[in-house]
Amino acid sequence: IVRTTALPTPELVTGVPVAPVARALADAVAELTDAGVVRRLLTEAVRGGHCEPAAVVRELNRARLLSRPHVVDAVDSLVAEGRALAEQRLYRTVREHGLPEPLWNVDLRLPGGPHLGGVDAFWPEHAVALELDTRTHRQQEDETVWAEHARKREHLERLGVTVVHLTPRKLRDCPEHQAAVVRTALMAAGDREPAAYIVVLPR
Repeated sequence: IVRTTALPTPELVTGVPVAPVARALADAVAELTDAGVVRRLLTEAVRGGHCEPAAVVRELNRARLLSRPHVVDAVDSLVAEGRALAEQRLYRTVREHGLPEPLWNVDLRLPGGPHLGGVDAFWPEHAVALELDTRTHRQQEDETVWAEHARKREHLERLGVTVVHLTPRKLRDCPEHQAAVVRTALMAAGDREPAAYIVVLPR
C-alpha cells in the first residue's frame, strides 16, 4: 500500500479497485535504485500487454522520476521495446487483414533533391505512407518535435502522398478498424492526382 495525496482513477480487478498498471509501476519505481530491476519491471509490463509505454512515461513524469539517471535509461529501453511491439502488431494487422504488402521502414526523398523523411510503411503504387506515432508524452509536448512531424506530413501531402498515422494503442485495441483506415486510404488513391515521383530507399 502506497500512501498518496493524488489518488489515481481506480480500475476494477475481480471487483477490487486497484491503481492502473502505469501508476503502480511509477509507485514501485520510486522505491527502486537498481537500473536493471527498473528496466526489467517496465519492459515486462509493456511486453506482457499490460500498458503502453506512453502511459508509463506519463506517470513517471507526474511522479517527477525522470530526473533520475537510472529511470531515464530504463525509459529509453522501454520506448524501444514499445516501438518493436507496435511494429510487430502492424505487420500482423497488414497480413491478417489482407492488405497489400508495403515497403517496410523506408526513407523517402525527391530525385536529386531533399530528404522527405522516414516512414514505417509505404505503398508506392498508391502513394500512401504510414507512420506509427510512438512519441512519448514528453515528445508530444515538445513543440519542436511536433512541428517537425507536421512539416514532414504537409510536405508529403503537397507531393500527393497520403500519410496515415496509427498509434500503438489503437493497433492493440482495434486492429480491424486500423486496417480499414489503411484500406480506405489505398482505395482512395485512384481518385487523386498522381503523386510526384519519389525515390524510396531502405532505412
